[in-house]
Amino acid sequence: MNPDNPAGPNFHGTPPPGFPLPATPHSPAPQHPQWASGPTGPVRSSGRTGLFPGDDPIRHPWEIPLLVVTVLLTAIVYTVAILALALGVVSTWLLIVLLAPIALAIGRGQLYGSQQVNGVKMSPTQFPDGYWMVAEAAARFGMRTPPDAYVVLGNGQINAFASGHGFRRFVVVYSDMFEIGGQAREPEALSFIIGHEVGHIAAGHASYWRQLGQLAANYFPVVGPALYRSMEYTADNHGYCVRSQGARGAMGVLGAGKYLVSVVGFDELADRATTERGFFPWLVNLMSGHPVLTWRAAALRNRTRHGSLFVKPGQLYREPQAPAPTPSIGPTWPGR
Repeated sequence: MNPDNPAGPNFHGTPPPGFPLPATPHSPAPQHPQWASGPTGPVRSSGRTGLFPGDDPIRHPWEIPLLVVTVLLTAIVYTVAILALALGVVSTWLLIVLLAPIALAIGRGQLYGSQQVNGVKMSPTQFPDGYWMVAEAAARFGMRTPPDAYVVLGNGQINAFASGHGFRRFVVVYSDMFEIGGQAREPEALSFIIGHEVGHIAAGHASYWRQLGQLAANYFPVVGPALYRSMEYTADNHGYCVRSQGARGAMGVLGAGKYLVSVVGFDELADRATTERGFFPWLVNLMSGHPVLTWRAAALRNRTRHGSLFVKPGQLYREPQAPAPTPSIGPTWPGR
């Protein structure tokens, strides 16, 4: 859990009628029976892996090892830069590296300031649905207060992100995202996406020191993108624990946009993580800072394991149905 946001929710206002109340942080998770394929057919799993609805969200297992490697690479880069400066070597590359901590702090401050003066701040009276979605996710993750949340003009773009400045954390949602939340479309998808972004904050991804320590990720082609993909899977785990039923719609939005989300076949999309073959689909994922959409959909469908970082899912997965109950046999009446 992010140390900047210790447990203890502190929200203000009253949610609108019908809005689901946030779960108490660290309370016993509700039971959501899951079915997985076993050697003799469907078997029941406990659902306590951190990947199921009601579980406490869990990090992708590769995130911390990749972060350690990236921090070590960053330390090596700075050690070399300091030694070069001590030897009297001055270059543009050297100045960029040494000034990066200042540039990062200024950039984060400018990004936050831009939202303060240009964004529409979510509140119980402005974008109330989004406001309570942020509050619900923050409470679910044990954060003391919900992050600030802003809506900015999307101009047709589908995007949302989380960041921070100092001790403040904030979420930014493009205005077009709220058209997804309309009654005729997928309001659960919007809740999943907001849960994903608040999850980045809860997992510490918006910390200045975290971002400074992983600075080398931007310059090492394989390690850096893999770290970012693992962070996205971690945030997806958070979003899934808040609103699992919104995962399918969220993938549809990312694939076809806000108007055609209902046309996207989630299972067809997830199947292609396995059926699409060749070197270049694998290479595209390897070099991407986000999991490719088909692999991401497959990870959200198959909650028995974490999302794949390097190797595509080997087998098609279908969420098994619980065995149908045996119909009861009523009494036999004379003449029937």
